[in-house]
Amino acid sequence: MQFKRWVNVAGAGLVLALASRMALAQDVKAQPDNALALRHIMQDLDKNTRAISHGIEEKDWPLVAKLAALIADHPTPPLGEKVRILTYLGTDALAFRGLDKDAEAAATAIQKAAQKEDGPGVIAAFGKMQAACMACHESYRAPFLQHFYGKQ
Repeated sequence: MQFKRWVNVAGAGLVLALASRMALAQDVKAQPDNALALRHIMQDLDKNTRAISHGIEEKDWPLVAKLAALIADHPTPPLGEKVRILTYLGTDALAFRGLDKDAEAAATAIQKAAQKEDGPGVIAAFGKMQAACMACHESYRAPFLQHFYGKQ
């Protein structure tokens, strides 16, 4: 039975990986030439968050732990881009970074709970991570897109 489950998980992972790769390839083509590295980082965070949700549904705790670690320790933009972003944010930079730290802490909690196969703990931490992400998006996403890309 374990082998069959492994084959199913591996097959599903392959399909997910191919679909993600195709979607990312299409999305990269749609990126403006001036796309910030942060945009790609956020797309990876979104992809990993969605995959965690699926992992929770499947009770695939090793996958959830792995993805949560990627979120908790996500890359940051290059120094020049950080300066541009922080200059734009001005006095909001601390609040922006605080929400990022909240999301990272929640992702670490997801990882730890998943390693213990603690489903309720994973779900509670996932809710905290989602709340931090939503708070950041509600406060900064639209103005950020307008400032850096001229989009509403």
